[in-house]
Amino acid sequence: MARGWLCAALILVSACTSPVGEIPGSDKTATDAPVRLSAVKFSDLPGWTQDSVAKALPALARSCALLAKRDASTAVTPAPIGGRVGDWLPSCNALPTGSPTEGSARAYLEAWFQPYLVRVGTTEKGLFTGYYEPEIAGSIRREGGFEVPLYRRPADLVQVELGKWRKGLRGKRIAGRVKGGRLVPYDSRAEIAAGSLVGRAEPLAWLADPIDAFFLHIQGSGRVRLADGRVLRVGYDGQNGHAYFAIGRHLIEKGHVRREDMSMAAIRTWLADHPEQMRAVMNRNPSFIFFRENQGEGPLGAQGVPLTPGRSLAVDRTQLPLGAPIWLVADHGDETGRKLARLMVAQDTGGAIQGAIRGDVFWGHGPQAADLAGGMAAEGSLYLILPRSLSVALAN
Repeated sequence: MARGWLCAALILVSACTSPVGEIPGSDKTATDAPVRLSAVKFSDLPGWTQDSVAKALPALARSCALLAKRDASTAVTPAPIGGRVGDWLPSCNALPTGSPTEGSARAYLEAWFQPYLVRVGTTEKGLFTGYYEPEIAGSIRREGGFEVPLYRRPADLVQVELGKWRKGLRGKRIAGRVKGGRLVPYDSRAEIAAGSLVGRAEPLAWLADPIDAFFLHIQGSGRVRLADGRVLRVGYDGQNGHAYFAIGRHLIEKGHVRREDMSMAAIRTWLADHPEQMRAVMNRNPSFIFFRENQGEGPLGAQGVPLTPGRSLAVDRTQLPLGAPIWLVADHGDETGRKLARLMVAQDTGGAIQGAIRGDVFWGHGPQAADLAGGMAAEGSLYLILPRSLSVALAN
């Protein structure tokens, strides 16, 4: 469900600490500072005994089930510190089944895994935002005021995995289309809004409001409520290859919205109140998402498993391995209003999720999920939790 994220424009203050007893990662963040992992005890994790960690095990089980189908010798993800599939299988095979108690869930994690505080250079602080699955009225035909298309993936969209040509570009990709025997950039949001895909791409559904469509692109998946009561679940099926631009940054720079007031709701309100500028501002983000119909129990993350509300985290897959447990501590209230300190699983990615200390929490669907996601732009830290067998290999 790779997406671009709305709150990427917000700037947070980072704290600096001195790395101690670290295992240097071989990859770099967007700022090119080294990623460092500092081993800690589970008892050192803030809130370790307060979270209901057993609630995260079903999400981990989904990731493990996917790994079990893969060749044990293959890399888990482009993140080098993720190791190979075989490094994860013993801990996955030991995963408690049924409905484990909090005690047994905690004992399992402590026996099979080793947590690491993630630092980038000298800082352990980063930005954490939220996303959710919106529900929007729509139609499968262009009718009755539904004039804004949600496009299926075009047949001429080509995605290139650059790591197949250069090892240094592992995890990087570009997208475009072939024209005159050469790969050229794909149509931008502005070009698509002007009708460039008419006849080239098939609409999956139609919405009434271009603002709703824009925010659905940001979330990457959602529910389209049809007039007959049916719900069409749509999910990410590709992107045009253009870099994501957070329009919130533009609104702040132009003085349209104060930095301290910036939120998902503030951007939506400004766009609705300025219809004459709405399209031009949205087009400043050239990134455009294509959709497919989703079947099953929930939106699929980039790892290919259904996301779990409040327990699935989107990360930079070039820095952190998909499927890995992560302990997240962030200055944002959870469903009960308590500060976030919980076990999550890295199962998704996003266009603006760049760097090792950057994440996006999936909150589910409905009004509460929308509120939790829309107001989340929090400073926080994360702890990568790796199998002990992999931890030993890294240390050696």
